[in-house]
Amino acid sequence: MAAQYEGFLREMLSPLGVYSLSETGAGGGELHALGAGLDGVGERLEYIEREALTATAESEGLSRRESLFARRPAAPTTELRRAAIAALLQIDGDSLTLDAINRTISGCGIPARVQETNTAGLRVIFPDTAGEPDQYDRIRKIILDLLPCHLETEFYLRYMLWAECEEQHQTWAAVEAAEHTWQSFQLAI
Repeated sequence: MAAQYEGFLREMLSPLGVYSLSETGAGGGELHALGAGLDGVGERLEYIEREALTATAESEGLSRRESLFARRPAAPTTELRRAAIAALLQIDGDSLTLDAINRTISGCGIPARVQETNTAGLRVIFPDTAGEPDQYDRIRKIILDLLPCHLETEFYLRYMLWAECEEQHQTWAAVEAAEHTWQSFQLAI
């Protein structure tokens, strides 16, 4: 925001004829100083406005909100941090239904879903994640904090099936040539 308010002040005050329109004329330095001060205030207000809203916050606003929770979401990107905080802020006294739990479960920091099991418990799944997600122990603790403690909870980690390998015509030679580890192979399919 370079010299935005100085030009605005010059334009606004020019009909009065009190200040010269040139930077070196009478009052030019004063208008420059006032404009620079207002530019600084404008920049600060833009920062405050951005950080005040979860949907636009990038740094301080997210950190301050995360400090309100027992555990910081394990979100690797700014967008996932925003989504996790928004999900956690939805928790209230009526958050014990399956729909409400699924709305708040992404508060762990990555996409997650909860399903009911036949044994009066819950199963947590991680869509689009093969195997154990990064920071799994941290994510698991956050999820257990969010779920009703009287329900048995199981975590379902999805691994690749042989049928999926066959569908993609994978061979051991191709896997070895790509120098996959077991984890990287799970994610490659």
